[in-house]
Amino acid sequence: MFGISVCLYLKYSLIRAYYHAEQIFKRIVIRNYLDAILTIDQGTTSTKSIVFSVSGDIISVCRRPTTQIYPENGWVEQSPNDILTSVISTMQDAYQEAVSKNADIKCIGITNQRETVVVWDKQSGEPIYNAIAWQDRRTTNQIDYLRKLGVEDLVKKSTGLVLDPYFSAAKIAWILDTVKGARKRAQKNELLFGTIDSYLIWKLTGGKHHKTDVTNASRTSLFNIKSLTWDTELLKIFNIPESVLPTVSKSAEYFGEISKTILDRTLPIFGVAGDQQSAMIGQSCFQAGQVKSTYGTGCFLLANTGHELLYSQNNLISTICYQVGDEISYGLEGSIFMAGASLDWMKDNLNLINNLSETESISQNLTTNGGVIIVPAFTGLGAPWWKPNARAAIYGLTRQVTKNELIRATVESVAYQTNDLVNCMIKDGVTPTEIRVDGGMVANHWFLKFLSDITQLKIKKPLIMESTALGAAMLAALGSGLLPSLEDISSRWRASFETTPNMLKKERAELTDQWTKAVRATIAFHEN
Repeated sequence: MFGISVCLYLKYSLIRAYYHAEQIFKRIVIRNYLDAILTIDQGTTSTKSIVFSVSGDIISVCRRPTTQIYPENGWVEQSPNDILTSVISTMQDAYQEAVSKNADIKCIGITNQRETVVVWDKQSGEPIYNAIAWQDRRTTNQIDYLRKLGVEDLVKKSTGLVLDPYFSAAKIAWILDTVKGARKRAQKNELLFGTIDSYLIWKLTGGKHHKTDVTNASRTSLFNIKSLTWDTELLKIFNIPESVLPTVSKSAEYFGEISKTILDRTLPIFGVAGDQQSAMIGQSCFQAGQVKSTYGTGCFLLANTGHELLYSQNNLISTICYQVGDEISYGLEGSIFMAGASLDWMKDNLNLINNLSETESISQNLTTNGGVIIVPAFTGLGAPWWKPNARAAIYGLTRQVTKNELIRATVESVAYQTNDLVNCMIKDGVTPTEIRVDGGMVANHWFLKFLSDITQLKIKKPLIMESTALGAAMLAALGSGLLPSLEDISSRWRASFETTPNMLKKERAELTDQWTKAVRATIAFHEN
C-alpha cells in the first residue's frame, strides 16, 4: 500500500512539474511574441515598416514604393516629403495589423539609405531642396578640386573614406552654395542637415531631437571615426558650419519619443543604423572576419574587422559597423552602385523582362552568356575603381545575341563586381570563408551559385530575409533592454540556402579576365 502511495505521489508530482514547466514555456513564448518592435526600413526605392517579435519573427509588414528624380545626367534626387509620407503611412498600417494580432509594441528601430542628404528649415521643418541621393554624381568637379588640394589622405585618415561624390559632405556644401540664401541661413543657425535617419527622427519626434548614430555619421566625410566626433578640420575643408549637424549617438540607445499624432500613442526610438550596418546586425556578423553582402539597388560588401580600425590599401573604405554600449566594431566595405538597379533598367527602360523573378530561369536555361559582358556603370563605378565619370557599356555583341544573353550578363556583372571587392579584402588581410547574403537579388539561386563560383566562397542565405529591418529591430531591443546581448541575437541566426563553388579554375580565370578587360576599357573610354 505504501509503495502504491509513493508511486502515485511521484506520478502526480511529475504531472504537476510538467504542467508548471509548460506554463512557464508558454509565458516565455507569448511574452516574446507580444513584446514587439516596429522597424522603419527607409530604402532607395521603397519604404517598409515591419513589426518583429523580440525573437525575430515577422508579425506584420507594409511597403510603399518611393520615387527617384533624375533632373540631369548623373543627378539623383528624392522628395523628402514623399519619403516622410511613405514612412508614416507604412508605420500606421504595420502597427494596426500587429495590434490586431495582440502584439505589444515597445519601441522603434530605424534603418535608412545612407549618404543621402536633406537640409531643412529649423523652424518650419520644410526641406529647402530635394534630398540628394547617395548615387548622385553632381559634385564630381568639387571632389576633383579637393583632390588637387591634396586633402585626400587627411580625409581617409580621419574618416576611413575616399574622396568621392558618393559621400554626404560635398552634397551638403552644394545645397548651401546653390540654394539662394542657404549659406547665410546656415551661418545664422536657421538650417539643419541630416541623412535620412536624422530627418526622420526630427520629424517623428516633432522637432525635439536632431540626432544620428555613429554608423550614419561615419558616411558623411565629416566624422572622425577614431575620436567619434565631428572633425573641425574637415568642416573647414568642406565649408560646413557645425551648427547644422546632428548630435551623434550610439547605435542602440534612446533617440527620443515619436509624436502621439502618428500612432495615437508615444513610442521611444531605441535603435538606429545605416542600412548596410543594420543588415550586418541582422546577419549576426559580430566576429572579426565575418562578411555580409546585400543585393538591393546597389551591392554592399561589409566585413567585420572587430575593434581594429583597418585602413584599406586597395581602395575599400573603413567604416563603423556598430556601437553597442562600450563596444565599437569597425569594418571594411566595398560599395557597388548598380546591382538590382541594373535589372530594373532591363525591366523599366528596355522592357526585356516583366519582373525580376524571370532572371533565374532565363540565366539557368542558357549554357553560356554568348560572350557578352555588361559593365553597369550607369552612375559611375564604385569600389575598388572609384571612377565617377564612367558610364555603362556592353561588350561582345553579335547577331546571335538575344535579350536572354543580355539579362544573364547583367546578373553576372553583380557577381564579378562582388569578386573585385572580395579580392581587395583578401589583400587587406581579411580572409572570409563565406558570405552571408540578403536583398532582392538573392531570390535568384542561379545567381548565388554563380556568385559562389566566381568568389570561390560559400554563400549563405538567411532564414529571415529582412536582414536590414531585423538589424534595426535587434538594436532597438538591445537599447531598450528587451534583449541582453549581441550573443543572444547571434544564437538565433539560421541559413535557408547554402551553396559552395564548383566551377573549374580555368573557366573562372577566363571569365574574370574578360570582366577586368571590359572594366578597364570602360574607364579608358570615359577617362577625359
